[in-house]
Amino acid sequence: MTTSSPAALRVAYAGTPEFAAAALQAILAAGFSVPLVLTQPDRPAGRGMKLQASPVKQLAQVHAVPVAQPMSLRLDGKFPDDARVAREALEAARPDVLVVAAYGLILPRWVLDLPRLGCLNIHASLLPRWRGAAPIHRAIEAGDAQTGVTIMQMEEGLDTGPMGLVEALPIGADDTTAVLHDHLADLGARLIVQALQRLAEGGLAALPFTPQPADGVCYAHKIEKAEAALDWREDAAVLARRVRAFDPFPGANFVWQGEAVKVWSAQPVAGTGEPGTVLAADDTGVTVACGRGALLLQRLQRPGGKRLTVRDFLTACPIPVGSHLPLR
Repeated sequence: MTTSSPAALRVAYAGTPEFAAAALQAILAAGFSVPLVLTQPDRPAGRGMKLQASPVKQLAQVHAVPVAQPMSLRLDGKFPDDARVAREALEAARPDVLVVAAYGLILPRWVLDLPRLGCLNIHASLLPRWRGAAPIHRAIEAGDAQTGVTIMQMEEGLDTGPMGLVEALPIGADDTTAVLHDHLADLGARLIVQALQRLAEGGLAALPFTPQPADGVCYAHKIEKAEAALDWREDAAVLARRVRAFDPFPGANFVWQGEAVKVWSAQPVAGTGEPGTVLAADDTGVTVACGRGALLLQRLQRPGGKRLTVRDFLTACPIPVGSHLPLR
């Protein structure tokens, strides 16, 4: 069975953060019918810790798209009632395809089997490199020259499914996760619309899938806050990449006078000394000796404060030359 127009293809959608909202916006703008959106339950956020809907839910509500927010989709899990309600909603929606982007819940077999054209995932890496939860962060941290987006057919393995569309994107020398995230969100939105248009025109035959290569598999493990502490014994170039990778979350940091100071901009420079030793501190930056080279800290933030240039930071919180910063 084939269809001829976007409106004839029923596209259910599962996603939660801004990355996923960009693709949903593009799908709606392209004229596809979206009978149901799945997203994570509302979470406390902000200083008042009030319940806040996900970006995907907010967008769905603007377009009057029905929303389901199960705690789990496992019928035999901790929240079977949630899963049953979600199943009923998906069955009633009668989707031809389910698009998934940064949803945050594992899809059990019953979900994967429900849409007649299967489930497509928008994954922010060039698979099989960086399967898993944090592909953007890990690509920057590892010093990759490029990343990209893969439109993949989902199966029960973690990001192991065959690939439909793939497009590479260079990683700029100064790109942070925040910057690269937005570029990849735009790319993912464009590619998923292309994939759905092909399905609408010719079914699965119009969107051939190829297995992922067996070589080059690596996993982008979830970012843990404990990773944010800078270890001055490491190579300065590695630490500089980590600063970019952990912007905006969790923010690389070091301890000074009992406070965890976040680093939002840093560059590797020449310098030698005992790791953690402050070699220079002026308007150009705070230079800290590392295991190899030195790291020039250029934009800093104290707890509860704003991101500051190093000049403004040092005015309020001097860091004398010769000081020794904890190794992590």
